[in-house]
Amino acid sequence: MSDVFRTPDERFEGLPGWDFEPNYAEVDGLRLHYVDEGPADGRPIVCFHGEPDWGYLYRKMLPPLVAAGYRVICPDLPGFGRSDKPTDRGWYSYERHCELISGLLAGLELSDAVAVGQDWGGPIGLRWAVENDDRAGALVIMNTGIYTGRVSKGFMAWRDFAEKTPDLPVGFVMQGGTATELPDDVVAAYDAPFPTVESKAGAAQFPLLVPTSEDDPVAGTMRGVAEALGRWQKPVLLAFSDKDPVFPYPKAGERFIEIIPSATEQVRIEGAAHFLQEDRGEQVAEQMLRFLGPNGG
Repeated sequence: MSDVFRTPDERFEGLPGWDFEPNYAEVDGLRLHYVDEGPADGRPIVCFHGEPDWGYLYRKMLPPLVAAGYRVICPDLPGFGRSDKPTDRGWYSYERHCELISGLLAGLELSDAVAVGQDWGGPIGLRWAVENDDRAGALVIMNTGIYTGRVSKGFMAWRDFAEKTPDLPVGFVMQGGTATELPDDVVAAYDAPFPTVESKAGAAQFPLLVPTSEDDPVAGTMRGVAEALGRWQKPVLLAFSDKDPVFPYPKAGERFIEIIPSATEQVRIEGAAHFLQEDRGEQVAEQMLRFLGPNGG
């Protein structure tokens, strides 16, 4: 294990729209954080975040889902949010992210859970769902993909930037991935978990974990996830925004329609960019309640 950075608690005090009680679990020697809101007997919704954000991205979706009786769980990946942050970039891998989050969720007694994934939360959350078929009951797939080795020039530019920029400007990146101007205090909230260069190791490394060749072992693992999704018969909601250059509507969602038998159509989230939870979080939650039902009890 490399050295581990733990963000001081005071960095998370008074963040706008984020007054949820922190919860922690020890997994493989790391303290991982998660938000767990709503009734304990409500149907669980597990929200998987991506790069370079943390559970804060789901803050606009939490209140309406909880008000409808759902139990909403937002884990922070290792290296993000209030979770411990190994400072060695080489420590991070797709495998480790999946193993640690699976370890965290294993202790939460989930049944018929709805797995929600966006950006890297897609490959991580979808893998969790297919590997825990007995505990997952539905999928909500947003602005994401299965990374099997084919990447764009735009992505390679982003990857090159991340590789050369260990002091990743997280708030600036978040602003660049939204269609609306973020208030300064919201930008600061995205920066809050990362006060030092060392604390940003996980965020800086994530772009380098995307396989750039079909021969990459990670690409092979993700093809396995895609194959498992080809046997998925439970409900699926596809929600993709119309201003995301990374996962463009409708093409990105159509790829999942081709893969998953029970995915037959996608919802267009208008006026949102890559981070649609930030741009149109309430609208996404509304679509989820239409899909899942208005009562999560």
